[in-house]
Amino acid sequence: MSTDVSAEPMGPVVEPARRTRREVIYRHTLPVRVTHWVNAVVIFLMIGTGLNIFNAHPRLYWGQKGDAYDLAVLSIHPASVQGATRGITQLGSWRIDTTGVLGWSQSHGSWMARAWPGWITIPSFQDLADSRHWHFFLAWTLIANGAVYLAWSLWIRHVQRDLWPTWRDLKSIPRSIWEHLRNKHPTGEEAKRYNVLQKLAYLGLISLVLGMVGTGLTLSPGLDAFAPWLLDVFGGRQSARTLHFAFAAAIALFIFVHVAEVFLAGPINEIRSIITGAYHVPPDRPPTPRLHGGRG
Repeated sequence: MSTDVSAEPMGPVVEPARRTRREVIYRHTLPVRVTHWVNAVVIFLMIGTGLNIFNAHPRLYWGQKGDAYDLAVLSIHPASVQGATRGITQLGSWRIDTTGVLGWSQSHGSWMARAWPGWITIPSFQDLADSRHWHFFLAWTLIANGAVYLAWSLWIRHVQRDLWPTWRDLKSIPRSIWEHLRNKHPTGEEAKRYNVLQKLAYLGLISLVLGMVGTGLTLSPGLDAFAPWLLDVFGGRQSARTLHFAFAAAIALFIFVHVAEVFLAGPINEIRSIITGAYHVPPDRPPTPRLHGGRG
């Protein structure tokens, strides 16, 4: 007696997954890519030279005037603690021992009283004059480059179409936060556009850069002579300096999160898209294979 085994499978059979061809889209235009990399280099150099300038007087105040005898909002300095020199970072009434990193750190084998260590400042040694010259040159480069980016983005409606969040986007903020916490990145059609957190982050970055540029120009004595009302807008020279530092710190935090997200989302695809413009759209996640139970 013969048995047709093909008619009655003896165990579960898994349907083979279908191979899908990855879709490639043109994600970033050439002007956007060029201005992105110019901004990246310029902001990196500005942070380094800015920290060197900060080291000349490592205290931040609020108001018009400030010196070593005034109460500082933030200070980074060496202090004697039980007979030993320690680096102290003070934020308001909080005092944190940051020896070896901030306030008191090693440079070329010797311990030095420096707010920020030499490995993070430009140049690595204390040079207020050259740091100021380079910092202001880079600031005008950032202004010119940013103006090109903003004008181009408005002209092609990149800001209006891709960055400005809709009411539907705003309502999806909790879901987007939950997906990021689970390291779940968009695929398929969703990957072709910015999610709401990206939109808010990029718009926030533009606002931070504008704030940093505005407070930075306020710190220029030459510009103060031309527009003295800037000091009133920011609450005084020392307030402008404190806000300038806060804007720069927020931009540094954005850069850290941005780079981390690039590596989590797939660095090759993400970096390639901002260099060549070509973005390989991650395919939708395949559905769970269906199992056909056999009889037996």
